Formats: sequence, C-alpha cells, structure tokens
Amino acid sequence: MKAMVYKGPGQRCLSDVEKPSMRKPTDAVVKILKTTICGTDLHILQGDLPEVAAGRILGHEGIGIIEETGESVRHFKKGDRVIISCVTACGTCRYCKRALPDHCEDGGWILGHLIDGTQAEYVRIPHADNSLYLLPDNVDEEAALMLSDILPTGFEIGVLNGKVKPGDTVALVGAGPVGMAAMLTAQFFSPAKIIMIDTDKQRLAMAKRFGATDIINPQRQDVVAQIAALTGGDGVDVAVECVGLGATFKICQDIVAKGGHIANVGVHGKPVDLHLETLWIKNITLNTGLVNTTSTPILLKALNHIRVNPNKLVTHHFTLAELDKAYEVFAHAAQEKAMKVVIAAH
Repeated sequence: MKAMVYKGPGQRCLSDVEKPSMRKPTDAVVKILKTTICGTDLHILQGDLPEVAAGRILGHEGIGIIEETGESVRHFKKGDRVIISCVTACGTCRYCKRALPDHCEDGGWILGHLIDGTQAEYVRIPHADNSLYLLPDNVDEEAALMLSDILPTGFEIGVLNGKVKPGDTVALVGAGPVGMAAMLTAQFFSPAKIIMIDTDKQRLAMAKRFGATDIINPQRQDVVAQIAALTGGDGVDVAVECVGLGATFKICQDIVAKGGHIANVGVHGKPVDLHLETLWIKNITLNTGLVNTTSTPILLKALNHIRVNPNKLVTHHFTLAELDKAYEVFAHAAQEKAMKVVIAAH
C-alpha cells in the first residue's frame, strides 16, 4: 500500500509499504477514506520530536471503514464507518480511569508517533473499542475528520482548560486550524468578545467570518495596546496560545487579566520564558496539555445538530498520490491560503 513515511528530520517519502495486519485481539484494521495533515506532523519533520523513528508512517487523523476486527472487539464490525481518534485508549489503566487517556500506559498519542499512522491506505488501530467512534450517515465526512484531533484539541485544551464562561473576553493567539477550532467551540459558552491574533491577514479575515468579534495583526498593531483598548485596560479573561512559539506565549502573558487563564495548546519545540516576576501577583492559572479526546462524543452530537461546522475549515483537497504536494501546501499555508487539507486515500 502507499503511505507517507518519515525518513528523519526534514525527510519524508510517499512509499510502498506492507499493509498492516492484526497483532492483538483488541485491534482493528481500518481502510482509510480521508486523512489530513496536522501541525504536529510538521513539528516531527522539523526534528522537534526525536522519539519518532525513521521509517514511521505519519498521521494521526482519519475516517475510514473497518476492514477487520480482532476477536475481542465488541463495538465495531467489518464495514462500519468510523472516526479514528488521535488518542489510543486501553480504557483500563490508571490514566484512562482518571479520564487522561492521552497518558494511557498502552496508548496515548501513538499513531504516527510511536506506531504507524493514518497517512496511508490502511491503518492498524490498537484498543479499537476505545479508540474509534461510529460515524453516523447524516454527518459530513470532512466535518467528522476534524473530530480526529483539532476540534477536541481546541475545545479541551483551549476552551475547557481556559475555563471560558458566558461574558468572558477570550483572545486566541494563532489563527491556524487548532486556533480556529478553539474559536468555533468557544462560541458554545457565549463569550462577550472573541479576539483573534495573527499575522496572516487571510486567516484573520476567515476568523472574522467564523465568529471573531475583533482581530489584531501584531505586524501592524501593538497587541497590548489594542487589548487594553478593547477591555478597558483589564486584559483578557482567557488567553489561548495556539502556535507553540516563545513570542506567542509571551503575548498571552502580556494580555491576561488579573484572575485570568492562560491555556497553552501549541506544541513547543524549544524552551520559552515564563515571566513569574510579573505574573505571580496576578492570580492567573496556566494550563497545558495534550488532547484526551474525551469530548469527541459531545462534539459529534454538536455536529449532528449543526451547532458547529468544522468542515468550513477545509481549504484544499488532494488524493493520496498527491500527498507530497499536500505537505508543501500545508507547510506554506500563508502563501497557499491553506487551513486544513483533506487527502482522499480511496
């Protein structure tokens, strides 16, 4: 089968590899219908995650059709359409029982990381009963694909960790896919203001269309001054970091209000400064985390009832044979006006 294989920092190759087979009775093999590329895949290619071994098939998002199930899989059968969660959960370890499957002792974020992933024609899913979700016929496939990772990530690590409440002022630093997902799901809680901060004017315009009340471009505006003007000098109740850079993390520290929350969603490949010399007195709360995807059933219901439409984040479509081109487009998102790219594997 065809798959995108990581060859080491800066190197990837669309290769012919062996189709995955069952290893344990709790496994399922899924035929991929659609997959996508995540910013984390770019971090892997940049060498930010050295634990990813050369030869690994990339990707941790997808929807597909069950090809085969192990004898212990109870909730799925051959032919079922499914959403693949980016987090694999055994369901029985101490972390799964604490609703922290991202730290599952026999799972967590392993797809496209520690085991072969979804940017392929087929993928093996361990602990299938806890790591797949049935895809209803009335749910748009591309919207469902966003439930593999970015929508629960933005919701759980940005919105829920940030404790967004009705009437809050929320600032999102970074208008990429996860920042947009956090913005879409923040609207569940009716904040008074949703401020998107980014240097890409195309993405800022998209954010405005999708629900941002205000936009700020740090290349043209003083972010701290603009936030002060929008909040009467108070700062924002919730600042969500969605990029993974020292500069964007500093913006969050500079604009958070007394008693406010900073929710870090971005993947940081390098150390950043935490300015406790100014933050210690402000009674702020800082949260970090990897998505657990425990919110996926809730978000699936939201899709069913048209409360959120993440498929509008999709800007480009490719076939699996065009995966190299898809990576080039996604890696140069500003020039290509790209948000989420969808790859049809079959």
